[in-house]
Formats: sequence, C-alpha cells, structure tokens
Amino acid sequence: ATMKAVASFHLFAVLATWSIADAFLPYWTPVPSSVSTTARFSAVATKEATSAESILTPKGSRHSWEVHKFGGASLATAELYKTVGDLLVSEASGKDDGAVPTMAIVSARGGMTDQLVKVVDSALVDFELAKTVLHEAVEGQIELLGELAPPEITAKIEANIRNDAHDILLLVQSLRMINTVPPVTMEVVTGYGEIWSAQTLNAYLQTKNLPCEWIDARPILMVQSDSAGLGEKGAASTGGVMPLWKETSDNLATWWNTVGMERGMLDCDYKTGVSPIVVVTGFVASTIDGVPTTLKRSGSDYSATIFAKLLGASRVTMWKNTDGVYTADPRRVPEAFSIDSLKYDEALELAYFGAQVLHPSAMVPCIDDSIPVYVRNIFNPAFEGTVVQGRSPTLKETASSGKTFNWRAKKGIIPIKGITSVDKVALVTLEGASAIGGSSVAERFMGTMADNNINALIITQASSESSICVAVPENEGDKAVEALRSSFELELARSTVGSLSVNKGMSIVAIVGEGMASHSGISATLMTSLARANVNIRLIAQGSSERQIAVVVDKDDATRALRAAHMAFTLSETTASVVLLGSSGAIGKAFVKQLQTQRRTLIDELGVCPRVMIAANSRTMAIADTAKGLPIDQLNEQLGRDSAVVSDLDRLSEEIKADVNPHRVVIDCTNNDRVAEYYEHWMSSGIDIISPSRQIVAGPLDVYSRVCEAQHESNANWQYSSSVGSALPVLATLRDLVETGDKVHKIQGSVSGTLAYILSTFNEETSFSEALAQAVAKDFTESDMREDLSGFDMARKVIILARQLGIDVELEDVEVESFLTEDMAANENMKAEDLQPIDAEMKQKYKEAAANGHELRYKFEIVTETGKCRCFLDAVDKKDPLFRLKSIENLVSFETDRYSASPLIIKGAAAGPDLAAAGIFSDLLRLTRAYSSERA
Repeated sequence: ATMKAVASFHLFAVLATWSIADAFLPYWTPVPSSVSTTARFSAVATKEATSAESILTPKGSRHSWEVHKFGGASLATAELYKTVGDLLVSEASGKDDGAVPTMAIVSARGGMTDQLVKVVDSALVDFELAKTVLHEAVEGQIELLGELAPPEITAKIEANIRNDAHDILLLVQSLRMINTVPPVTMEVVTGYGEIWSAQTLNAYLQTKNLPCEWIDARPILMVQSDSAGLGEKGAASTGGVMPLWKETSDNLATWWNTVGMERGMLDCDYKTGVSPIVVVTGFVASTIDGVPTTLKRSGSDYSATIFAKLLGASRVTMWKNTDGVYTADPRRVPEAFSIDSLKYDEALELAYFGAQVLHPSAMVPCIDDSIPVYVRNIFNPAFEGTVVQGRSPTLKETASSGKTFNWRAKKGIIPIKGITSVDKVALVTLEGASAIGGSSVAERFMGTMADNNINALIITQASSESSICVAVPENEGDKAVEALRSSFELELARSTVGSLSVNKGMSIVAIVGEGMASHSGISATLMTSLARANVNIRLIAQGSSERQIAVVVDKDDATRALRAAHMAFTLSETTASVVLLGSSGAIGKAFVKQLQTQRRTLIDELGVCPRVMIAANSRTMAIADTAKGLPIDQLNEQLGRDSAVVSDLDRLSEEIKADVNPHRVVIDCTNNDRVAEYYEHWMSSGIDIISPSRQIVAGPLDVYSRVCEAQHESNANWQYSSSVGSALPVLATLRDLVETGDKVHKIQGSVSGTLAYILSTFNEETSFSEALAQAVAKDFTESDMREDLSGFDMARKVIILARQLGIDVELEDVEVESFLTEDMAANENMKAEDLQPIDAEMKQKYKEAAANGHELRYKFEIVTETGKCRCFLDAVDKKDPLFRLKSIENLVSFETDRYSASPLIIKGAAAGPDLAAAGIFSDLLRLTRAYSSERA
C-alpha cells in the first residue's frame, strides 16, 4: 500500500508538472466537467463556429474596453474586496454616453503568495508545517469569501478551493521523494492565490446582478518563457516572458464566444448602464505545450497590459494605495508628491532604478499600441493620479533643435520627473589593466559577467588605466569577483592587472526626466546638492538616452541623497531639521516666538521650511516622532510631557546624525561649555551650527582651530554672527571688508549692552549698583553678571573680532579693566547690591567726566599692526562716536584704507534677549539663503 501511495504521489507530481492543461479547462468552460476532454474542446469549437462576435468591439458599446489591475494590498480584507468590486461597478457604469466594457486583473489576496511559497519551501523539511500554513491560507480565503456573498454563490467556490488545497498537498508531499522543488512546481502552487482571488471577487460582483465572470488565465494566456521560477520579489523585470499573441488572442476570442455568450455579455444594454465585468487572474500563464508558468513576481502588471493590448483597450488603470506615481518614495522623502504625467521612456527609467511604477516589460504592450496607463489610488478614486503615455524625443530629435537652456533660467520648468534608488548594491572594480588594452579588457570583463549570468546595473570605464567598475546586485558581488578572478588569473599573477575588488553596502540614486537632454546644469545641481548633504559619490553614470543620471553612494547615505536631490530640483520645499538647545531660556523663548512669527516668510520667500525636530533644556528634551517636527506653537510645553526624555547630548547627537534630511542645524542658545564641546563632533558629521555662544569662537586657540578645521573639512556652516552685537551686522561687515581686500587698521567701540545701559543710566541720583539692578530686571545681563562687570564678556567679543583679522589672540592677551574687586570676583552668587561698595568711586568718576563735558563709556580697541587688544573704562568727549551711545546700543568703528578719512560705524540696539534672538534668526536667515541658493 505504501509503495502504491508513493507511486501515486510521484505520478501526480509528473502529471501536475508537465501535463495539467486538462485540469484548467473546468475553470472556464461552461460544459459540464463530466464530459471528456475531447468532447469539451469539440463543444467549444462548435460554439465558436456558430457565433463570431469580436471581443474587440462589443456589440452595442460606444466605448472600448478599459482594464483595471488590483494588487494584493488592495485585496487583503473582505472590505477591500468590496471596495474593489464597488469601484469596478462604478467604472463600468461609464459616462453619459453609455457603460464601458470592463476587465479586472487581480493578484492574490495580500500575503497569499508568500504563504503558498512557504507551503512549498517547508514541505521538504516539515510537512506538518506545510499543512498548517496551507490550512491557514485556505481558511483565511474561505472566511473572507463568506463575508462577500451568500452560500448559494460561495458553496461551489469553496468546494473548488478545498479541492485545490487537496491537490496542492498531494503535490508538495510528492516532492519529498525527489528532495527538491522543480521551479514549475513553485509556479503551479503559487498561481492558486490568483485563482482563488479572482473567484472571490467575482462572487461579490454576482451579488450586484451584473453580467460578470472570472477567467483562469492559464488556458488563455500563452507565453514563451526564458526562465523558470518566480523570480526575485520586487525585481524590475518579468524574466524574459513573451506573450504568444496569436494563440492568446484566439483563446480569448473562443472564451468570449462561449462563456461570455452564456453569461449574457454579448447582449448588454450599454445605454442603460449595463456592461460586462470580466475578472482575470493576473500573474499566471501557460506555455504553448500546456506547462504552467507565471509572469514572475509582481507580474500582474504585465497581465494587465497584455490583456489591454489583446482587447484594444482605451486605457489601463493600475490601482495602488497612493495617489499615483510619486516624485520619490514618500517613505524616504516625506515631501514627495504625485506626478501628473510621465512619458513611457521616463517610466521605464524610473522602473529600472527601483521605482514602484510599472515593470519595464509590462509597459511594452502599451507602448506598442499607445495605450495610456493610469496609476490611481483605490482609496481616493476621485484623484486623477498619474498618466503614463507618449514617447520622449529621441536624441537625434533633441539635437536637431539645436537649443540648450540652463534649467534654472526657465522659471517653473523642472527638467526631472522623479528620483529613485536601488538598494543592496555592490561595486565590482578592476583596476590598472592598461597593459592589456582597453577594448580587450572591456570585452573579457563583460563577457565574464554575461557567461555567469551576473546583472550589471551600471558600467563605467576609465580609459587612462583601462579600469572598469560595475554596480551589481549585492548578492552577486562575490560571484562576480570570483568569476573575474578566474578570467584574469594570469594577468593578476603577472601584475598586468592591478587589483580586483568588491565593495558592498551601496545604493544607486538616480534622477530621471526627459528634460535633461535639452537643459544644462542638471549634473551640477545634483552633485552640488549631494556635496552639501555630505554624501560621498562612489560612481557616476549618465544614461545614453540622457534621461537619467545615476550615482552610487553608501547605503546609509541613500535617503539623505534622495532628499537632497529632491529639494535641489525644487520638487519640494527645502526643509531644515532644527535642534534647538536652551529653548526654555530667555533667548530661546524669544527665538521660538520669532520663528513662529517668521516661519511662513521663510517658506514663501525662500522656499525653506525649518522644522524643529528636537527641543531641549538642561533637564529634558522632546524628540519629534514624525518628519513634520514638533509643533512650534507648543514647543516648550513638549518638554514637560510624558514623551519628553532626560537631556542627553550623546543621544541627541545620535538622533540628529540619524536624521536623513540633508539640511541639519543645531541652534545653541545656552552659552554652555559642555554643549560647545560637541561642536567639532557635529560639524564633522556635516551638521550646521548657529550660536551666539562664545565658548569656542573665543575659547582656547587650539580648540577654536580644531573646530574650524572640522568645519572646513565637512563643508558645514558655522554661523556665530550674533555672538558680537546681537542682530547688528558687525562680523558680516568685517568679513566683507577683509574679503574685498580692504586693510583694517583699527577697530574700536563698545559691544556690551549691559555696561552701555549701566553707564548711560547711573548719575548723581542713581547709583552704579541701582543702575545694575535695573539692567538685571530687563534681562540685559549675562546669567552670571560677573561676566559683564569683569569686562570678560566684552573681551571675548574682542577676541572674536581679532581672530577674523588673523590675529591669534587668547583671553589672557587682552588687557581688561574690571569693575570688580577681588572679593566681588570670587562671589559666585553676586547680586546687584553687592556692588554698593564701589558706588562712591563710580560716582566720583562720573562727576569728573561730567565736569569736563565727557561721558563714561566702557570701550574696546584692537590695533591690527601691533595686535594689541584692550577693554577699558574711558571718559569720551563729544567728538567720539561713543559720546551719543544710548543705553541699549552697541557701536563698532572700523578704520581701514578705504575708510581712513571717516571711519565706518555700525551702531544700533543690541541689549536684551529679543535682540539676541533676532541675531540668531538673522544667522538662520543667512543659512536658509545658502540652502535656498542650491535651488535657485
């Protein structure tokens, strides 16, 4: 009995593998299954002979067929099947001039194909597991079926599904005898997902009392296939599967004039809104010999376009769960948006480089017959989505126009349509083969790749050293190197070939658009955007069609590269990921208020949108959980919520480094030396910094130099203009003078808002300590007022100015006059009243100055020739610009070659957190202009 059973299993496997065409016929022929196969074929032929209605022009219809394709994600639940069914009914009801004959191509229920693959794979090692997985798959489909139609419709379908499951179980059990899985067996089993799905959808449509039927495509769609198996999941190819057009067309015509006729599809009253709806299994097909096969993974798109060509359809609609084809993957580029239209050629390029548009093979039937392909959202059917139609001009046609424009000069014209990527790529490089000769190297190299079935995604060659570099799928990298090592074994031994290597962990990033061929500046924009995002390019190639430029980058940089390129071509507003430190302090609060007020201006006028991704104070920090950032109007409230975490600069650093936005900026409002220690680390990672803090820029010279070096090496921006004069353009003016070749001889003035207020306020009635108390009340002083009163705050600003002139000065090199006694300077908890012991002295100095018509001012002076820097109290006369200095002002005077007769003076309000925040905002504005210039 055991031997008979084994023999039976083996026989079934052979029959199922090589001769199962007869088994498919009952699914689509109306003749009872008890009739012999020969009789069934005879019955079909007889019916076809008696009626020869053309399926291309359904009788009574004023419209051509429309084809709709639904993927597994659109068929995952009973509710989604209902959504699809209702959508088909709505689309078929047509327009004012009548209903539309409609065909739906369906994939398996979401996840079903993977379940059936698991059934086959597990059968060899754990048959009980295979049975369990198959049972779950079958019961899930039947349960879903029961939610869609009453038993009188579903009973037969349920019986079909259970019979199919029984056959599958027998088939996979027989595999244990040969201990392997023939590719055709995998194709047979996985194809049942589409068969069950088509019957399920048709069951729901039957409840609508419409002329409908389902088709098992296997006895209809005849193909010639160059490969076996399902192919790679998500691969951008249908694996060399070619339809046999005449045979398939004949089969479809036979179905139409038999089953279609019996279902009343040839006699629909289109004027009253009644039209046939035919549900067809996607993915599956057969060879001319009746051997079951598939159109490979995700081949249902191909099924849709094949049947569209056979029907002479007016359009094909691919229903997805997004609003058409996007400019980039919205999961990686949140700013991506739907494209209105694409040419077939553009869609082919996008598909080749990984975009989930259509498979390249799938577009061929539509290209041949100029059938437009629509990509629409099943959950938003009112949205038009993306239409793919028409051909791009050939290079000859483009060249004949003789015109090339810089793309930036044509406002509103964007020469690229989309940006896409291919992950899991390896670079295989052969270097230094000049002794062999370039043509010979290329021939042998590519011949070896072809002989070993290795897919070369991109090829570049350097003629100077006859070096070749190709991008290949990562899982083929080692195989390629071994094959090439064998082919060039002698040359490697003799060192006539320098080296052979493979680098894994790469990604391809490509921009695509037909506008590249007639516009200059495309490559420059792409490369500049990647450089600005600190993305290293490992390989560059432009397609011969001039419709795409591709680069290879490290996989960890791929998302940042996508977003940088997307922003650079104004496909979206430029976003800046902001980390705001000290957001709850006086300056931080003032900055948040200004950012909230001015954010719309940055977006509208500069096209840059700052998004606060992290806000922190000394205790807690809030981290945004979406790419939209934290709500600016409730920024500091986030710090007190349960979602806030303990402030941790190491974690903060990891968060901002992991942010894939190419424009990342830390705004430091803290003046904290612990925070300043991270500047070098952040800028080494390409993160921009804005800060009024003088901890580094006026700190130890070796630390300052090291941070500057990190900035230059990474091309990061370090904006600290607000560290001197708050919002006054003091440093910007000094840089302009130096960079334009003017020689600065002397800088002097007053850059302490605190001391300007105190010295302008105190007099014979108001003591020095009382004036200080008023300054404290107005938030003019540093958190530690000793910084102001010792003169060290101004001294640090002097150091910043001096270093801009190339003077290497340290704090101890500045002569500083202090208002504090030694005891006062040692008082860490100083209050304004602690200054009362010097009130009398300061009152006397005031009287002496007033007697001579002078005013007391705390001023600084930098002499370029000597490098001397000093800060001191001075009684200035009316000729000195500082004489009229107001209580909240700063003043800086530049004596230069150009301004020798009369110095260049910058003067204005600079005291208080609002003005300090304005200075930070000015730095942010400068930075966003730099971001915006990449798009201009």
